[in-house]
Amino acid sequence: MNRKTDDREIADAAVIPEAPDWTRIMSYAGELKEKVTAIRRDLHAHPELLYDVARTAGIVAGLLEEWGITVQRNVGRHFGMGVVGTLQGQAGSGPVILLRADMDALPIQEQNELPYQSVNAGIMHACGHDAHTAMLLGAARTLAAFREQLAGTVVFVFQPAEEGAVKSPLDGRLLSGGRDMIEAGILEGADYAYALHVMPELPAGMLGIHPHYAMAASSHFRVEFRGTAGHHSAPHMAADAIQMAAQFIAGVNGLMANQIDPQEAAVLAFGTLKAGTAVNVIAEHSELTGTFRAFSKTAVAAITEGLRRHASAAAAAYGGDFSLELREGITVVNDAAAVERMLRAARGVLGEEQAVLLSQPSLAGEDFGWYLDRVPGAFAFIGCGNAAEGITHAIHQPQFNIDEDMLIHGVRLWVRLVMEHK
Repeated sequence: MNRKTDDREIADAAVIPEAPDWTRIMSYAGELKEKVTAIRRDLHAHPELLYDVARTAGIVAGLLEEWGITVQRNVGRHFGMGVVGTLQGQAGSGPVILLRADMDALPIQEQNELPYQSVNAGIMHACGHDAHTAMLLGAARTLAAFREQLAGTVVFVFQPAEEGAVKSPLDGRLLSGGRDMIEAGILEGADYAYALHVMPELPAGMLGIHPHYAMAASSHFRVEFRGTAGHHSAPHMAADAIQMAAQFIAGVNGLMANQIDPQEAAVLAFGTLKAGTAVNVIAEHSELTGTFRAFSKTAVAAITEGLRRHASAAAAAYGGDFSLELREGITVVNDAAAVERMLRAARGVLGEEQAVLLSQPSLAGEDFGWYLDRVPGAFAFIGCGNAAEGITHAIHQPQFNIDEDMLIHGVRLWVRLVMEHK
């Protein structure tokens, strides 16, 4: 081997980062258990809805800045309530990895008796977003402490309004927090994107992930029919908005039964129906809301078009008009290589048998699908249940809670995923 080749190999070797010191890193993460638990309990006691997350976002941004992470506040083109932290590793080049946690709670009255139960009446972290935020903050602190062993860049995204959508003040579209932040450019430069969600059906210390489809495209709709009020003795002088609603319901049920491929997993259900003001007055107004869930973009497009077609036909049949509002959903589709990376990291942290592939995708929805539609990555479920302690209630129930031991499992999993990522 000549001198020139020797010099090149020496130069190449100089930029190869050393393997992470897993003993020190995992020990450091473990020492954060009390701090991460305290963060989760504080957030649990002070839940906030949708985009009204000023307190939570302020805590997140302040902690990230305290740990030397570059912070963007007020992220979001339409609502500006997200927080983004960026950490540049010091161990050479590597991918840009985006990790996302959601910050908002649900309009549910908590029924747990806890020293840190919600102090905000009618609002509760019944979906575990307090845990998601606390785990990602713990990971941010750990990765910042070991940035000299980190190659590449980590982007920590703390998102509002995962649980619903609000009309944009700019253009009137119904937007969730994920879409708002994506339209502000948070995915620019990202190579991979990941998210974790608590799952009480899995015990703390386990991880489950779907190999492809993880969650359905969950779309919400609201249809308003406007007619003309009248006396029951002269129905020909009125335009009955209740009849419009009834025809619409029948037409949409027919759409789902006869015009959607029966081999497609798709479901539609109505949630509310409001109409009329008196027993002897023909209703001039009716309003329906509901949701539909499907996996293929073809099915989502067919149902969306069908809702508009049947609403138009029902209004025209009775001499009225209509309006349709839709919060568009998107399927959460995992990337195969990202799934393998998540499984490898989970098995390294939790144990070989504690990370499993889930066989059936969920018909629930998640706006992380908008991230994965643009950037490869994965959405996984981390166990938070503990049957022995009675922690078994499903998400979105007023008794929902978590086994807090899972918080450090999540911190360590995030850290291992990032530092092993190639």
